[in-house]
Amino acid sequence: MYATGNRLIFYLGILVVLMSCEARGPPWVSRRVDERQTARLGRTVRLPCPVEGDPPPLILWVKDGRNVNQGYSRYRVLKQSLKIKEVEMEDAGVYICRVTNGFGSIALNFTLIVIDDAVVTQNKPPPVAEPNAENILQDPTGQPWVKPRFSQPTKMRRRVLEQPVGSSVRLKCLASGNPPPAISWWKDHTRLVPPRQGKRPQWTLTLKNLQPQDSAKYTCHVSNAAGHINATYKVDVIERTNSKPILTGTHPVNTTVQFGGTASFQCKVHSDVKPVIQWLKRVDPGTEGRYNSTLEVGGQHFVVLPTGDVWSRPDGSYLNKLAIVKAREEDAGMYICLGANTMGYSFRSAYLTVQLGRLMNNISLSFFF
Repeated sequence: MYATGNRLIFYLGILVVLMSCEARGPPWVSRRVDERQTARLGRTVRLPCPVEGDPPPLILWVKDGRNVNQGYSRYRVLKQSLKIKEVEMEDAGVYICRVTNGFGSIALNFTLIVIDDAVVTQNKPPPVAEPNAENILQDPTGQPWVKPRFSQPTKMRRRVLEQPVGSSVRLKCLASGNPPPAISWWKDHTRLVPPRQGKRPQWTLTLKNLQPQDSAKYTCHVSNAAGHINATYKVDVIERTNSKPILTGTHPVNTTVQFGGTASFQCKVHSDVKPVIQWLKRVDPGTEGRYNSTLEVGGQHFVVLPTGDVWSRPDGSYLNKLAIVKAREEDAGMYICLGANTMGYSFRSAYLTVQLGRLMNNISLSFFF
């Protein structure tokens, strides 16, 4: 009787663990946040990322397409926010908070606008009651003054662009305001000459037949009497090479997971240009009919798996992860990470083993009751 009681307690303990595991899931947003954030020049600002999860998620911040890392001296990644000290004009841009915990991922987008109080004060129009106010500062329509703002911020999210030699790129800075703003384009610290005088504002800068010497920072300055804004694009022109992607490190590695658990593979690829990273799973002979389509390589069949975001890393490599949630027996097998660019491809395989120990315990528990 004593042994039977111990066995009952043991099985009940397993049941509690199973129930607690079922509560786990993808991360979620705990409160609503504004996509437009403002900061005063020289002050401190916190960009919120109120995301929680079980298990606790990993957080990655991206600014204008580039990961925020420890080399950013004024930036500090906190638990649910990004803290920026002594804000500068160059801190303006598009920020993304990417959160993942193996069960899923969330991305929150922010546009940070930096306000220079000194410039706003200098360009503030004089009171209407002043009899000696200069006519050039008066709005003839009687409409209120409006500082420039970008009209299509979603088309300006990618601020770091890697382009191969000979390609073309279009940089957009469409803006509105009152009075109607003017725009000028700069390459590093040199102002670019407009196409021809008398033409409409050049809201889009088109660069054709790119060459290595075109690599630079391109900035649009938009201004009117009420204030000014700017946005900077970083263009890297990459010479074509005969180098195919290289899988660095040891990943993916053979992995073992309990039945119903979550397994993950990761793949790190080094490439001169952004590669395509794809995950494949080998199909057991005779089961090809279960899938809509398969690839045949060397007499073996593979199914293409859904691929998540490819993250660029400070060392010039690219990272991609694959998560197998609620693993089943049929999830076991060979998985391949394949990295490809225009010059070729490389791949590496790893095996997933699904242990049925937990499943057997569930069966025993059902039989006992």
